Amino acid sequence: MEIKGLDKILVDTSAWIDFFRKKEPIYSRVLKLLDDDKICCLGIVLAELIRGTKSKEEIKALKDFVYVFTFLAESRKLWEKAGELSFTLKGSGRQIGLADCYIAITASEGKAGILTLDEHFSIIKEFLDLKLL
Repeated sequence: MEIKGLDKILVDTSAWIDFFRKKEPIYSRVLKLLDDDKICCLGIVLAELIRGTKSKEEIKALKDFVYVFTFLAESRKLWEKAGELSFTLKGSGRQIGLADCYIAITASEGKAGILTLDEHFSIIKEFLDLKLL
């Protein structure tokens, strides 16, 4: 599902993993976003990807790879909003990790869609204006 009018798409860690494994349909979707120069990134996504690497060489390649993307602006205020979202979710009986709350808040505030395979974002979407692909 493409969302018209979005200039930036944040590719979540789950989607990057499928891309690097060349799993369809994510692989083709990310290639198209790369060709269209629409991908943006966040420090926490980069950190999650680095954590999952198997060697120093993979870390270096990953750092070089993400260097070409625009990173969404991050701030203390976004962390506060992520904490509040997490609090709200917990109050409704839904436990969503703080990292996913932060990713959702930052993408929403940065007017970026999210390409993800993580079902947590569908839950978050019930509480936040979020564009999911």
